[in-house]
Amino acid sequence: MKAQETCVTEIRERGQLTIPKKIREMSHLEEGQKVSIIPLGDAIIISPKKLELDEARNQIKKIVKATGLSVEDVLSGLNEERAALFGELYGKKRR
Repeated sequence: MKAQETCVTEIRERGQLTIPKKIREMSHLEEGQKVSIIPLGDAIIISPKKLELDEARNQIKKIVKATGLSVEDVLSGLNEERAALFGELYGKKRR
């Protein structure tokens, strides 16, 4: 990743910070999107936050649309898959 030009912005009265358009576009940040703010010494990192539940929901919708299955069909084997994964991860059967 190449070095980027430093941008200066101002923190407003209520703690609001404007991220310059150039940086928003480069980082694929959109209005209303959630971000993570991570303190790092005297600096902060602002990173796009993807909500895992939303991502899972979108994936299920894609599967349902692509296969023609119902949501119930897709989710019907969930308990068995979860038990198999638990066994792989922990080497035990879940009761």
